[in-house]
Amino acid sequence: MTELLRQVQQADPSLAAELDAEMKALTGRRAFGLNFERHTPETVDLPGRIVRTGDKVRFIPERGEAAGEIDQRIWRVAEINGDRRSARALLTRFEPQSGKSEQCHRAVEDLVVVAEFRDAIYPGLRSTGRVERAQGKPFHAVINAENYHALQTLLYTHEGKVDAIYIDPPYNTGAKDWKYNNNYVDKDDSYRHSKWLAFMERRLKLAQRLLNPEESVLIVTIDENEVHRLAILLQQLFAGSKVQMVTVLINPAGASIIDQFSRVDEHLLFVHIGKARPARTITDTTPGTSTFVGADGETKPFTWEPFQRSGGNSRRQDTQAKFFPVFIDKKSGRIVGCGDHLPSGIDREEAPPAPPGCVSQWPIKQDGTEACWQLSAPTFREYLEAGRIRIGRRNSRTGRWGLSFLTKGHMRAIDRGELTVEGRDEHGSLIVKNAAGRTRTQVGKTMWTNGAYSATEHGSTLLRKFLPRRKFPYPKSLYAVEDALRYYIGDKPDALVVDFFAGSGTTTHAVARLNHQDGGSRRSICITNNEVSTEEQSHLRASGFRPGDAEWERLGICEFITKPRIRAAFTGINTDGSPIDSNYRFIDEFSMADGFEENVEFFDLTYETPRRVAHNRAFPAIAPLLWLKAGGEGSRIEEVTDTFALADRYAVLFDLDASAEFLAKVALEDSVSMAFIVTDDDRRFQMVCAELPRRVQPVRLYESYLNNFEINTGRE
Repeated sequence: MTELLRQVQQADPSLAAELDAEMKALTGRRAFGLNFERHTPETVDLPGRIVRTGDKVRFIPERGEAAGEIDQRIWRVAEINGDRRSARALLTRFEPQSGKSEQCHRAVEDLVVVAEFRDAIYPGLRSTGRVERAQGKPFHAVINAENYHALQTLLYTHEGKVDAIYIDPPYNTGAKDWKYNNNYVDKDDSYRHSKWLAFMERRLKLAQRLLNPEESVLIVTIDENEVHRLAILLQQLFAGSKVQMVTVLINPAGASIIDQFSRVDEHLLFVHIGKARPARTITDTTPGTSTFVGADGETKPFTWEPFQRSGGNSRRQDTQAKFFPVFIDKKSGRIVGCGDHLPSGIDREEAPPAPPGCVSQWPIKQDGTEACWQLSAPTFREYLEAGRIRIGRRNSRTGRWGLSFLTKGHMRAIDRGELTVEGRDEHGSLIVKNAAGRTRTQVGKTMWTNGAYSATEHGSTLLRKFLPRRKFPYPKSLYAVEDALRYYIGDKPDALVVDFFAGSGTTTHAVARLNHQDGGSRRSICITNNEVSTEEQSHLRASGFRPGDAEWERLGICEFITKPRIRAAFTGINTDGSPIDSNYRFIDEFSMADGFEENVEFFDLTYETPRRVAHNRAFPAIAPLLWLKAGGEGSRIEEVTDTFALADRYAVLFDLDASAEFLAKVALEDSVSMAFIVTDDDRRFQMVCAELPRRVQPVRLYESYLNNFEINTGRE
């Protein structure tokens, strides 16, 4: 714009001055909505990845040295010389500011491969173990990876198929609790909030594509540091979706903050995609406020709804169609009918009289002003016939009878079996009671105060039962995550849940709890990196270890916390090898030593080259992706064959010359729902597709895989 103004200045100074004034006025205005700096794309180190010619790399400290002021710039590997132990790399880089190129040599062992987020990646998965305790059920997956790349990977396997995403991202407190571009972000960083928003936006855009557009939910936990910025970001990204915030009491004792109120809560932001809405559940998030259960959890007796409206819109003039007389037989105390509604402006004394032997009861407030009923006169007559209107005792002081009715919600509770009808009383009203052994479901509230959500007792303390003597900062309450998910997948026994800030693995644990309660087959895919705590890093570096070394990696979050926690939860055996001596509480109480009848497989994300993929040489790394894409259940095809291979849920055709036999086999296997066909010939691919049973979805390899990751390149 400045250059254009300069050109206008030369041709028409007066016009240039006017434009300059308007431009200053515009730039001086504060734009409405969320504005932040989108920083240069993030980078991620890939320790353990073999350095190859053409890779982007950066320097790592020599063994025994602290990170210090080591050069963090990115270099390109021009060539590698020497044998594997003494290999040295020629590195080059272009400096845009000076316009000059630089070169240097560095030992390959002192380099780490770097992936920039605009680069295409070709991921695979390497299995690092599994727990299998439930034949016939799908597997949960735990992936050790940088979450942005893992989300790109899931776009190939699960785009548009995820029912719920639950994440607990870094809270950006300024206490060096997360890294951006390999550096901790502290409170003195003037771009702290922009970096966090850019970091979140990139991941949320990918998460949005994973969610089922017809019906799904995104749940994000956050505290006061970023809650308002995050809420606006979610509203901008998920335009048209309802975003609602819930406040959760997680630490009744309070966390001390210098010169501030003691913090006792955090927040849950729910984004409702499509027709997703929180369902009624048996969860009592706010004990003491429910009309169904007491603070002690005991069921309250069933009560009818008062028929006279109170509160807002309860005056006669608010809903005039609901101002009419109810006719009550004076002797029997039975309701015999009602009159028509009285038009506005007509005094009720002018209304037609009640039938002989009856009195008219109008909706009148205690102060004598005219109110209205809950229903119109025609609907009242229908309800009366159905036994949904009840009359109580007559008040000796006022001479009025108590009137109540069964709402639509009551009738739905009857249909759900939470309430039972045991005939009619002497006045013809239905006799309704709580169903034996059932708890009434209820709508959740926006303030959660249940003791189950204490992050100390049911997060940190609970985690130590599974991982004795291992520390993890601020794990979520298992029951808080469970209840949050229950509102959306409690009625979806085959739901898929993703958590790409998995931390200690609470989400997978919570999904297993939900399955235990109703025999469901819900699955989770949890993603976490293997970052080592700053305290452990200092000790490891002093001992001569670096990222990529086995001694370093075994102390990372995924290896030291996430995987052991989930393994212990599923098997009932803690990391000391002992049965877990405690019980689960609340909705589903049983011994933790029982474990769960669930399956889980652990993976590391790998980085493949497109050439190896296209030439079928990377199939072992691609195989788990095909298995996950087909549902992550049953057997897996691990190796390339000369013709084709069938697993429980999918099949792979490696040689088109074997297509006739392949098609015949697939037709006989009713459980096969997906067929991967390896070919670069579109015509022959279409011919095979035409012969597949309708229940089988065809996928072309490796075109679908390569295209997926190439078209996602450079997306911000």
